[in-house]
Amino acid sequence: MEPYEILKDLAIIIVFAKVFGLIARRLKAPQVVGEILAGLLIGPSVLGIVHLNDFISQMAEIGVILLMFSAGLETNLKDLMKTGPKALAIACAGVFVPLVGGTLLYMGFYGMAPWGSEKFYSAVFIGVIMTATSVSITVQSLKEMGKLSGEIGTTILSAAIIDDVIGIIVLTFVIGFKNPGSSPMRVVISTVLFFIISIVLGFGIYKLVKLIDIKWPHTQRIPILGLAICFVFAYCAEKFFGIADITGAYVAGIILCSIQDHDYIDQKIETNSYMLFGPIFFASIGLKTELSHVDGQIILFSVGFVLVALLCKIIGCGLMAKILRHSWNDSLKIGVGMMTRGEVALIVAQKGLAVGMIDSVYFTAVILLIIVSSISTPIVLKLLYSRDGKIEKKSKAERDLGR
Repeated sequence: MEPYEILKDLAIIIVFAKVFGLIARRLKAPQVVGEILAGLLIGPSVLGIVHLNDFISQMAEIGVILLMFSAGLETNLKDLMKTGPKALAIACAGVFVPLVGGTLLYMGFYGMAPWGSEKFYSAVFIGVIMTATSVSITVQSLKEMGKLSGEIGTTILSAAIIDDVIGIIVLTFVIGFKNPGSSPMRVVISTVLFFIISIVLGFGIYKLVKLIDIKWPHTQRIPILGLAICFVFAYCAEKFFGIADITGAYVAGIILCSIQDHDYIDQKIETNSYMLFGPIFFASIGLKTELSHVDGQIILFSVGFVLVALLCKIIGCGLMAKILRHSWNDSLKIGVGMMTRGEVALIVAQKGLAVGMIDSVYFTAVILLIIVSSISTPIVLKLLYSRDGKIEKKSKAERDLGR
């Protein structure tokens, strides 16, 4: 392939991804869905005008690292600390139940697998994909209804943040166990060591960047330094600890999320991600998706995947909320609010494909889950909140009769 051919491929990817992303947004669907469909259209499965190569794959990897760095930067540690054990308990249930549900679903379709086998890790990884939560659609819906700042809105938001942190940790462990020559104890030690060193070094890096930010606030050197820290953490996570590079990028974002100019760093990162690396990453998902291998069983599995993923979040988060003494209606709101999936689910699936845990054909199920959850969540939430008015009227009528 001639070096300049890649310029043509990049132009096609960016134009198609942005056009389809805007169409998706107009249709009230996540923009990423349009970008994935664009990759599917221009890829080998349909038109065949762009083929995945090493350069596009490496650009996509940078894209996913920037997305996770941005997610870390957007984490509010103060809000995370304030929510306390309630949000943590809901998040843990929201990870555990889908993890088990996804594993059992895969084994139900492809047979039981002994511990440590290839099939076992594939089954567990399907569960790991289901653990991810993306509340951007939920946040927008709660904003429109004026419920975001309420107790339920705050709980959903905080639980979703903790959910992603736990999900990344679970991903780290599962990939560690899959690596050849790894033992459970070695994986645990490597992972714990990584997070301990990240906390110790992270505190020093935070103090240093904070001082630089105070001396030269809102200057280009701040996001440049932030980006360098992101890449260093991503590299060290993979190279020295055998942990996913996205985990290192996410941790780097959390380290810098409390400095004064974290929004400025995120803004600059977002510009690069929005214009180039993000579209390439999401389009590459479409380029990798193998429609030729989609058969009746995969379609049936995809439908089951969507149903199990949605129900497990509602059951896990909803029941935990009820145990924590929320009403049934409020518990259901929390469960429904946590069932949306987006970028993180795709990032996890992409990482699974890269390490050989799943086949690209399963991206069909993940894309379907994102579309269905994004459409259904706002509708169901509005119905649940509309019930509040009916419940209040009924209670008032009962009190009036009691007089």
